[in-house]
Amino acid sequence: MLDPSFFSYVTVMSITPGPNNLMLATSGVNFGMRRTVPMMLGITLGCALQIAIAALLLDSLLLWMGVIRLPLTLLGCAYLLWLSWKIFRAGAPELREKARPLSLVGGALFQVVNPKAWLMAINVALIYSASSGLVPVMSGFAALNLPCILVWAMMGDRLGKHLQVAWKLKAFNSVMALSLVATVGWMVVEIINS
Repeated sequence: MLDPSFFSYVTVMSITPGPNNLMLATSGVNFGMRRTVPMMLGITLGCALQIAIAALLLDSLLLWMGVIRLPLTLLGCAYLLWLSWKIFRAGAPELREKARPLSLVGGALFQVVNPKAWLMAINVALIYSASSGLVPVMSGFAALNLPCILVWAMMGDRLGKHLQVAWKLKAFNSVMALSLVATVGWMVVEIINS
């Protein structure tokens, strides 16, 4: 049986702003809901797999965390900066058909460099998987995460209908890119302070 705090923790971590939700909102604006669904499913799949990896390899992971934390954070920061540049340079509304959102696999693999997703996966594995079992935790996570991230993809899709003018889309993409850059700055400050 899953602890009630599990539902609260996963919901809060899934629905609050972070790299996944910023990417989903941006994809919803630029590509619409239908084309964003594979990325959304990939994010949920990738996070659920992270929980499994963290739970199954927790002892080793805890030993490695000191060694891999800085390189993983720097790799994640570099990737987020690259994504922010791509978002900033995203084309006008009429050019969207040539561009593509992340695929299911791309959404899942993005979790490898997403520090918020790793934090969530490790916490869920540490706190809940031993007492509740891995399969219920992964299933419960997916059932809670998917509707939360759906909110961001739908918000982006709805907002996209109002951003059909090139300068408005450029302004939105610039704000989203700067949000990712700010996330990178926050992560770098956190890693330096620790």
